[in-house]
Amino acid sequence: MPRKLLKFLIIFDNTSLLYFPGQFLSGRVLIELQDETPALGLHFHVVGEGVVRNGRRQERTYDKENYIDFRMRLLGDVDQGGPAILSPGIHSFPFKLGLPLGLPSTFLGRYGWIQFYCKAALRENNGIIHKNHQVFIVMNPIDLNLEKPILAVSNCSKLSPVRIFTFWIFQQPFTCEVEHKLGVVCVGGGQIKCRVSLDRGGYVPGENILVTAFISNYSNVSIKRTKASLTETIEYLARGKVVQTEKRELAVLVRGKVRPGGKDEWHNELYVPPLPPTNLHGCHLIKISYDVFFVIEPKSMEKEIKLQLPIVLATYPFRHSGDAANANTWPESVLKPDTHTHYPSTLPIFRPWLHEKPSEA
Repeated sequence: MPRKLLKFLIIFDNTSLLYFPGQFLSGRVLIELQDETPALGLHFHVVGEGVVRNGRRQERTYDKENYIDFRMRLLGDVDQGGPAILSPGIHSFPFKLGLPLGLPSTFLGRYGWIQFYCKAALRENNGIIHKNHQVFIVMNPIDLNLEKPILAVSNCSKLSPVRIFTFWIFQQPFTCEVEHKLGVVCVGGGQIKCRVSLDRGGYVPGENILVTAFISNYSNVSIKRTKASLTETIEYLARGKVVQTEKRELAVLVRGKVRPGGKDEWHNELYVPPLPPTNLHGCHLIKISYDVFFVIEPKSMEKEIKLQLPIVLATYPFRHSGDAANANTWPESVLKPDTHTHYPSTLPIFRPWLHEKPSEA
C-alpha cells in the first residue's frame, strides 16, 4: 500500500530557532501528499513549560509550571461537519503568534528543564493521526546596565566567623578578605592572611574574570596550593522546597606552594564559557547562581580556607558612558549571537568544558 503522507514538517521563518520574549513566532506547517486525503483537521499547539523531576518512579518528586499553552486549528472547522479533501501535492498552513513577555530562557539540567516547542497533528477521517513536533529556543536577555546594585554577603571562611557585607555595583571591584589562625602558635600554628578581589561583579559569556589575590603565610605550615574557580549552583524546587542541588566547577586556576613566612600574589583570569544567565527570570522552579571561590589548602590536617564571591552572569555587557550611541553593539571579546547559527532541534545537556583539567596559573 503506497504511503499517502510524504512530508509533514513544522518550519519556522527564523531558521536559527532562537527567539526573544515579545517576538513573533511565525512559520508554516508543510504537508506533502501522494494521494487525495480526507482530513478532519490540522491542530497546532505551542507549549512552554518548566519541569522538575527527582527520584525514582515510585518516590518521584514532581512539579511543573506552564509559560505558553496556545492551541489553534489550521485546517477544519468545528461546524464544518465533514472532512476537508486535500489534493495530492504540497500544502502550506501558516501560523503566527506573539511570544509573551517575561518568558524564562531555555534550560536543560539533570533534574529539570525549561523547554519550548510546537506540536502539529493531522487527523484523517479513518482515525489515523499523524504527529510531529519542533523545539525552538527562547533567550530572555539580562542587561548588566539595567540591573540594580545588590547587597552582597561574602562568606569568607567556613572556619572563621568573618563575613563581609558589601553594597556593590556590578561595574566596581568586589573584595573579600579573611584572617585565619592555624592550630596553636606554640606547636606550629600561626596566621594566614588573604585578600581577594574581582575587577567587577557582573559578566557575560566570553569575558574574563580578573582575580587578584594577596596571600601572606605567617604560620609554620606550608600552603599546599591555592585555587580559584568559577562555580555554578543550580537549585531545583518542587512544591516550594529545594529537592536537588547541582554544583559544578566551570573554570579553574591553580597555583602552587606558599612556604611558611612566604607570600604569593595572583593576577590571573578565569574565562566565562557559554552559560545561562544568573537565575532564570520568569521561572520559579529552577534557580541558578554563580560564584568565584578562592580556596587555600594547608599542607597539614587543617581544613581548607574558602572565600566566596558571588557574581552575576548576564546577556548584555556593560557599556561605558561614551557608548550610548552604540548601545546595541557588542565588544569583540564577548560571545555574541550569530545570525547564521543554526540551533539543534533538541538541546544537549553535555558541556565539554566541564571535563577539562584545571590549568596551572
